[in-house]
Amino acid sequence: MSLAGVHAVVTGGSGGIGLEVARRLDAQGCSVTLIARGRERCEAAAAWIPGAYAVAADVSDERAVAEAFAAAKERYGDPAILVNNAGYAASAPLLKTSLAAWEAALAVNLTGAFLCSKAALPWMLECGFGRIVNVASTAGLKGYPYVSAYVAAKHGLVGLTRALALEVAARGVTVNAVCPGFTDTPLLDRSVEVIVGKTGRTEDEARAELARANPQGRLVQAAEVADAVAWLCSREASAVNGVALPVAGGEVG
Repeated sequence: MSLAGVHAVVTGGSGGIGLEVARRLDAQGCSVTLIARGRERCEAAAAWIPGAYAVAADVSDERAVAEAFAAAKERYGDPAILVNNAGYAASAPLLKTSLAAWEAALAVNLTGAFLCSKAALPWMLECGFGRIVNVASTAGLKGYPYVSAYVAAKHGLVGLTRALALEVAARGVTVNAVCPGFTDTPLLDRSVEVIVGKTGRTEDEARAELARANPQGRLVQAAEVADAVAWLCSREASAVNGVALPVAGGEVG
């Protein structure tokens, strides 16, 4: 599964699933660029991966994305792998969800993947090889209460995956999504804080409640999601296209 010399761009790469994905791709020989909004966190994450390049950018900003990809290309050449991992989630009932919160969820989770895919795709099509993997969620395959904006955005991301996969199917490029269940990351830590604050449960009780959604009775680990992403990026996965792959212990089929 060597991808020696292939340039991989990972958004949301400053921690959690994104950083684990970057480590896996680095181990397979990729040159890795991390894109994340916070410069300090992004550079700190890149320091864990020898040779990784950190670029600070807001993936929902078209100009920022163009500048980030220009910098990445100058460093390592055109990327043949793109992992759209940048994500944002806020919890509230629909009637208490502001338009700003709705638009923020769509901007990061969906528009960001759209803009980054547009930036990476031309060279993939030109050279006849490319891998785009969108990190969606089980929220892209089913509903959850109190996160309607996030669920809508992740459903949109799965739809984007399936549509783009068909557009590029005959050009050597695959487009797939992974759909993790509740995963032990800083994003989940923020969800736990909300549950604790609103229900009075302890942190352990809140985490146990989230783990119960997984038939295996546990939280998914970021490394497990990264393994799935890395396989979808491999040359051996060339016949896998347009798939939304659950990594959730059987929560969804």
